[in-house]
Amino acid sequence: MPLIDPAEVFQPHDHASCAAQTLARAEEICDAAGARLTPVRRRTLEVLLETHKAMGAYEVLDRLAEDGFGHQPPVAYRALDFLVEHGLAHRIQRLNAFTACTQPGGHAHAPVFLICERCHAVAEAPGPGVRDALENAANAIGFAVERAHVEALGLCPACQKETAP
Repeated sequence: MPLIDPAEVFQPHDHASCAAQTLARAEEICDAAGARLTPVRRRTLEVLLETHKAMGAYEVLDRLAEDGFGHQPPVAYRALDFLVEHGLAHRIQRLNAFTACTQPGGHAHAPVFLICERCHAVAEAPGPGVRDALENAANAIGFAVERAHVEALGLCPACQKETAP
């Protein structure tokens, strides 16, 4: 069960609580892996957790710079790479941006990213059925899937209401 219910992403909810739970889980994961959640890495994750929207690396860098972590792109990219490598964040290809993982655990999970094309909110929904279907299709032709990234584009409930006649 994810720390954050994907349905909550597009609805009003206690965002401070879901962010705090995810950050606490990230600290546990890093401790267990013997990895350091340095101040810049922690702040990067906090920035990603402030909203359920994907953020570009330069947006993250601007926020880090405001907090005194420097203005050089490697500052943000190294922190983001660490978070992705440890399963604490995901790169959303369609948006060329990053979002905090809502199911951190260091385990291999098969998320499906539901991306609102209008407001860029991103929900991470569990997708084991999608992954199973992909594996079955690949196995049928002798292909071994190493990585898969599923992104679905559409409109979140709020944006649907705004565009309704």
